[in-house]
Amino acid sequence: MYPFKEGHFAVRNGWYVAAFAHEATRALLSRWILNEPVVIYRKEDGEAVALAGRCPHRHFPLGKGCLKGDTVECGYHGITFGPDGDCTHIPSQKVVPGVYRIKKYPLVERGMWLWIWPGDPALADESLLPDLQEAGYCEPDFRYRPFYSLQVAGRYQLLNDNLLDLTHLAYLHRTSIGVEANASTSEEREETARVIRSRRVMKNIPQAEIMKGRTDYDGRVDRISGMDFHLPGFHAGLDKVCIPQDHPTRGGELLRDNRVFHAVTPGLTNTSNYFFSMGGNVTEAELDFLHGYLKSVVEEDVMATEEIETMLSRLDREPNELMLKSDTTAVKGRRALDAMMEAETTPNR
Repeated sequence: MYPFKEGHFAVRNGWYVAAFAHEATRALLSRWILNEPVVIYRKEDGEAVALAGRCPHRHFPLGKGCLKGDTVECGYHGITFGPDGDCTHIPSQKVVPGVYRIKKYPLVERGMWLWIWPGDPALADESLLPDLQEAGYCEPDFRYRPFYSLQVAGRYQLLNDNLLDLTHLAYLHRTSIGVEANASTSEEREETARVIRSRRVMKNIPQAEIMKGRTDYDGRVDRISGMDFHLPGFHAGLDKVCIPQDHPTRGGELLRDNRVFHAVTPGLTNTSNYFFSMGGNVTEAELDFLHGYLKSVVEEDVMATEEIETMLSRLDREPNELMLKSDTTAVKGRRALDAMMEAETTPNR
């Protein structure tokens, strides 16, 4: 499926964000993840659980049921399932058949996120979770906060492509966080087995609109902007702004040092779950401001993704792309994901 090889949709054996940790409560939370319904909740001891969200009896969504202790009761016929997925009670009969169970997904709580492994549970390896310290989540004196949990009407790779090509900041976000240098500055890249990194070092450029009036300095700045893609669906962004070194009295002074986290999880074939959060050397009041300000910026990315999805759905064939040099990082991301999907379907690999 575009933009992957025919028959490829998404990596299954990998960690994705299923929810922000605060979203999991004693109420049932329903999500579609890789074309499968999932229900998430916390047990009475606080542990988060993810189960298949479909009752095997008549396929009623379990998220429309209720919790009885740590068990999920189907709202249609009262069949209950424990946090291990085993059926514990069928009101209409005394015997519970051994086949009556639902899938339990590996689920790990790390940082502000709940990470799910949609593929083979036997392959769920916590060492493959993104290194949150490496991602910039554990910076001393930083404040972090989850911002938005969104369902987007577009296939998940469109959001990955958006985050792997930050030249769009100069145009899609020109009235907020972007400047022309986001597109005109060359990109530096680095690849490891699980991470694709990119950086743009921009010198002596105008401040973005979001910065204006937020500090006591209104001149030109040096800015480092970048994104680390932790395969298969977590992007950790860096945005660091300083006064240029040649300033007579304040050269090199740090004005802003932010981390932005984008978790992109496949939903249905043509939808995605998008979790946006951030942190930085900011006050709680500044985080309040950013929470409000950046909502429209994220909505621009959602709009672009949904418009492209609409275009793709109306074409009678998958389109060819006229690629640009700035697509290099996105192409590397696609190829890496394609290779992971190929490995899942190739025996003895």
